[in-house]
Amino acid sequence: MWELMIKGGPLMFIIMPLSIVAFGIIIERFLYFRKIRVDEDKMINRLKVTMEKHHYDEALAICESSPSPITNLLKVGIEHKNYDVHIIKDAIMDAANLEIPKLERNLSTLGTIAHIAPLLGLLGTVIGNIGAFGVLKEAVGQLDPSLLAGDISVALLTTAAGIIVSIPAIIFYNYLVSKVNHIIIRLENRVNQMVLLLTEGK
Repeated sequence: MWELMIKGGPLMFIIMPLSIVAFGIIIERFLYFRKIRVDEDKMINRLKVTMEKHHYDEALAICESSPSPITNLLKVGIEHKNYDVHIIKDAIMDAANLEIPKLERNLSTLGTIAHIAPLLGLLGTVIGNIGAFGVLKEAVGQLDPSLLAGDISVALLTTAAGIIVSIPAIIFYNYLVSKVNHIIIRLENRVNQMVLLLTEGK
């Protein structure tokens, strides 16, 4: 790996760290989504039974023991249970808006890496070709092909490295963005259900 970075020229020392950052973001996001995964219907039914008995402290404890976007919203709703319906709904919506940055964390960085990695590879190609043409210009008499090998290898290695980093970054970026969008839509659809759950009997 180190030898490839040396042969690929200075831009490889930018592309390779970007690949590490992208990989770290992907792993961190998958671990985060795994951590917040809960059976929402089961959780809401469990909280409904608890709140029907007016065991609100227990309901809060349930939410805190299983942190996720849906339980965070329910926790806010429970804390505002004594307010009017519209205040409860506004509080839950505000909490939902606070969850969105958590869901989207580092995704813009991953998207940026996915877009600039091939551009850096292309820049390496341009630099390599400039060097190759410089060798051609300075060559006198019969040209030794080995003189071009270094510049051509820079062009090929940086281009390949940029593409190799970009392809999985784009795939996982699109997947994670789609997952976030589905979670946001699901939260929006759950708001009215949560308000009804918290205001039954009022």
